[in-house]
This record gives sequence, structure tokens and C-alpha cells, in this order.
Amino acid sequence: MAATIVSLTSTIVTSSYSSLVFSKLRSTPFLRLSFALTPLCLRTRTLQMAHSTLGLTHPAPIEPLKVSFAAKEIDLVEWKGDILAVGVTEKDMGKDENLKFQNPILKKLDSHLGGLLAEASLEEDFTGKAGRSTVLRLPGLGSKRIGLIGLGQCTSATTAYRSLGEAVAGIAKSSQASSVAIALASPGGLSGDSKLTTASAIASGAVLGIYEDSRFKSESKKPALKSVDILGLGTGTELEKKLKYAEDVCSGIIFGRELVNAPANVLTPGVLAEEASKIASLYSDVLSATILDAEQCKELKMGSYLGVAAASANPPHFIHLCYKPPGGTTKTKLALVGKGLTFDSGGYNIKTGPGCSIELMKFDMGGSAAVLGAAKALGQIKPPGVEVHFIVAACENMISGTGMRPGDIVTASNGKTIEVNNTDAEGRLTLADALVYACNQGVEKIVDLATLTGACIVALGPSVAGIFTPSDDLAKEVLEASEISGEKLWRMPLEESYWESMKSGVADMVNTGGRPGGAITAALFLKQFVDEKVQWMHIDMAGPVWNDKTKTGTGFGISTLVEWVLKNSS
Repeated sequence: MAATIVSLTSTIVTSSYSSLVFSKLRSTPFLRLSFALTPLCLRTRTLQMAHSTLGLTHPAPIEPLKVSFAAKEIDLVEWKGDILAVGVTEKDMGKDENLKFQNPILKKLDSHLGGLLAEASLEEDFTGKAGRSTVLRLPGLGSKRIGLIGLGQCTSATTAYRSLGEAVAGIAKSSQASSVAIALASPGGLSGDSKLTTASAIASGAVLGIYEDSRFKSESKKPALKSVDILGLGTGTELEKKLKYAEDVCSGIIFGRELVNAPANVLTPGVLAEEASKIASLYSDVLSATILDAEQCKELKMGSYLGVAAASANPPHFIHLCYKPPGGTTKTKLALVGKGLTFDSGGYNIKTGPGCSIELMKFDMGGSAAVLGAAKALGQIKPPGVEVHFIVAACENMISGTGMRPGDIVTASNGKTIEVNNTDAEGRLTLADALVYACNQGVEKIVDLATLTGACIVALGPSVAGIFTPSDDLAKEVLEASEISGEKLWRMPLEESYWESMKSGVADMVNTGGRPGGAITAALFLKQFVDEKVQWMHIDMAGPVWNDKTKTGTGFGISTLVEWVLKNSS
């Protein structure tokens, strides 16, 4: 990076990185779903890599986490278990002149608790603000504890309900609860479709909240949670479909998180290619894999990509997965291109000084994690009418006598020459050849994702990705997909006048301009390698790829990519 729940009646076959198994129990009046979460093939075998014993690090075997989900239509006061969690807005927490709840559901719960819920919420100064919660142990209900989870003022966004699921999962882990129920204080305001979407978002949040990547810890604490009931949001076939979709996307997100979390001495370019190939073999009815080695890339004249890879003892692997829909009918061809730097030292422009984040540069393959996570999810969803190419130019940016030097000129596969004035602006060099390759597949639209610039983090902070595209139609498509997924994107300008700073005296261009507008000039650089007939978007996800609080990858981009592909399917 530059200076910066499946057929509900059958068993799901998943990749070895993560496994979610759901089965339908034919019981009424509720739908029950169960899954087993088994992250990472690395638990059961040693992967082949150039330095397979580097650090003697091998992920520990971990028992699968098994949790069942059930959607039920029962009265909250009748539910029995460890924690009853109720999502509340600030409006729901309103009280009358006697300091009693006005919300009917909270009022009913409070009456069974002798008024202690209202009294305790006042003492805790809990007002329903987003990100706040209170968990109380009060007698009078079937549940051992009751929790109020703040949703804030507006609950229309997917993120609010996903956060509700994550919060409840966190509370369950901290209290070692084995059974929880999740409900809303005001479900009546939701339409039928909104209830389905809300239940799906809550389930997604709970799955991702329960999951914990402890593969590389000497000891791990197994969560006690066994069951999650979602109350008051319906049951039936349509809900089954929504939960099935949520499960597929979550499995892709978990896969992407584990790729980002894996250290560079474990996840080399070769191992990343191996994991991509396994996705294709698991969903071979719709996915195929082509992995190109350095010699094959040389035949395709990928000088820009190979220049970055030249210094590493771990050879590059160019990854191309192709999704073709069941039935073979294709109306739209898409490409998803992800930056795949499994480690970025900066090269001879080595990352130094405070804020360089060299110790985090294992996440410089976050774009490839998003692309491959989406491939895994789509391999399960199997959307019709759309062909998708998943492309990653995987390599490391290291330092050695064979490495690319500042001032070198490399030639990309479209014949354009690049003067390398900064070896730490390497991601765009790998993406250049990847974008040319994508265009040669005959696609109509391309979305690339990359942890490309620190400048985008400065502009948009750690939670928002910047998008760059000359196509208003493509911008609209992807932004609509992100609204459904709950991921935050912001469209940035492609200011053509800034290209002046990217001109070279001896080549067609340099690979980086000055500090001003660094994220924009990086996007303008990528634009040089995209056919004008192809709609193209660049997503700079340098900020949201990583969660500084948890010190883990986020799986950012996967749910938006899946939504976008589905929008383009027939």
C-alpha cells in the first residue's frame, strides 16, 4: 500500500477455510436453522509454500462451533433461556409522567418485572443510543437476563440490525450464555419485506459476532453459545431464502477475514492461489480456475506485475477464477479484480517511521480477499445469467538484488511504459496488468478493489472506502448494492487535470504523483489500463479493510460485491 442459512434440507459443502452447515427441522410454529463454523483448512494440514517452516508457525486445530438459529412467533415473556435481548430505539425508551414505558412491548416486559426494567434503565442512564447496551439480571421472566441494545434514532439501515446481532453475540460470549433470543421493541413498523431483511441482517451480525479467529493462539476459549432465537419477525419459505443468502455471504466474509488475518509467513502468493483453486474445486459446477506462473505471465508480457514480484523468494501466482451460471445462458460479463500483495515492505522505498504500518502489511491483499470471498459466496448462491471473472495478481513486494529499483522502467501488457519513481506504489503496478487481462476476457464491467493509498484514509477515515469511476451508471449500481449490504462507500472525483503530475520525461508515465490528491492520481493511473468500452470502477479500501479495535480483518467489500453481481444477474 502506498505510503499509508444451501438447501435447508441438505448438508453444505464449504471450503476448508470455513464451513457453515444448516439443516431444516420440520417443526412448527418456527423455522430452525443450525450451522457448524469451522474456519481454515490450515487446521487440518500443512500448506505447501516456499518457506513452509518459517517461524514454525502452523494454525492450531480448533473444534467446530455449532450454533442453531430459530425464527419464532412467540410472546417475549414466554421465552425461556439465558438472555433475552431487545433492540430499542431512542423513541422506544420514552416514558410517561409516571416514568413508565410507553412502548407496548417494553411496557409488557416491565409489568412482569414489577417496574424494575424502567427503573434500572433510568439508573443506568440508558436511552437507546446506538452502540450502547445494558444487561440486567432481573427475576420475573423465563430468561435469566434481559438486555436492552440501543439502535439509535433510525433503524432503517442494514448496519443497525447487523450491529444488533453482533452486540448480542458479544454479550453472549462475555457472559458464557448458551441460549439467547433477539427481538425488536417496535417490529410493527416494518413491512413484510423489511422484516425478512431485518431478520437476515440480525442473523448475519450474530454469525459474524460469534466467530473468532483463534487459529494462531496457543489457547482459545470455546464460546458456550448453542442457540439463537429471532422473535417476532416471521417464519416461512421467504425467511428461509433470506437466511440461506445470509449464510452464504457470511461464509464468504469469514473466508475473506481469515485470508487477511493469516500472516505473510503462512499466506504466501502460492498459498493464496491454492485457496482460490480449492474454491473452484468445491463449486466446480459453476467455477473453474486458471493459475499462471511467472513464465506464463512473461509470455503475456506482464512486465509491470513481474517487476513488483522480482525481489521475492516466493514466486508470483496470477489467479483467474471464472464463474459461469447453471444452464450456461449468459447475458452479462463482469470482472472483479483484487490487489493481492501478501506482504508489502515498500521495496527499496521501504516503509519507515511512525504510521508506515509495515507490521500490518499482511492486509495489503485485502482486495484479493474481497474478490475470493465473493467468489466463494457466489459459488453457493449460483446467480443466473451472469458470467464473473475473479482476477488476482498475487505476489510480494520485497527487497533483494533482483528487485525493482527506483528509476527503473517497466512495460505493462498493453505496451505502456512506466517509470517507477516509488517502489512503494506497487499495488497499482500489479493491478495494471490484471486490468488489461480482465479487459481481454471480453467483460462489460470491471470493479477493482485495493488497499491502494494512505491518502484515501486521510480523506475518508478508517470506515469509508473511496470509489472512482467515469461511469455514473456503474456508480449508481454499486452504491445501491452498498446500501443493501451496509458497507460505506463514497464517490470521489476523477480530476483529469491531476494527470499532469503523473507524466514522465522518459516513459509514458510515472507510477506516483505528488502528495496532493494521491488517491485520485492512483485511480487515474489505473484508468490507463482499462479499455474505453468497458465500464470500470476502482474501490480504494485501505481504511475499512482492518479493524484497529479488534486488530483483525473485516471482510470489507464482499457483501457489496455479491449484491452487485446479483443486481446484474437475470
